[in-house]
Amino acid sequence: MKQVVAAVLAFGSNLGDREATILGSHRMLAEHPEIFSFEASSLYESVALTESGPSPETPAYLNGVATISTALEPEALLDFINGIESHYGRVRAERWGSRTLDIDIITYGGRVIHTERLTVPHPRAFERDFVLRPWLDLDPGAVLPGRGRVSQLLNDLDKTAS
Repeated sequence: MKQVVAAVLAFGSNLGDREATILGSHRMLAEHPEIFSFEASSLYESVALTESGPSPETPAYLNGVATISTALEPEALLDFINGIESHYGRVRAERWGSRTLDIDIITYGGRVIHTERLTVPHPRAFERDFVLRPWLDLDPGAVLPGRGRVSQLLNDLDKTAS
């Protein structure tokens, strides 16, 4: 019998019909037979992050987070997510480039995973307002393993930005 775990996914899009793309990806995830619950946050707009930092000249992102419960193993979830990204025209031409859809696994059942394809918890989630804020909307008591309470991480970011 497969174990069911909770996972947190982050979504971002800055090309095309951003909202329709993210909402379509939500439907695809929610309809998977091994995803048993799906709850999505509100969507937030954020400045694009590039390798050289924030870029107001690059189209802005629409971002959100979802919590799921799933029996999919981490790599199988990643494969399914990559398929959804491809379905919506994701091209992996450059690191930190603009994209029609990006879905990241932020947490997976409290596990620490380091493979060639997947690192969980997501290594930069703790420094991304556009992940923490919508996650906090869904779960005020959320904790990012190895980093602490999401509310405190967001508070620390807000202080740094001031």
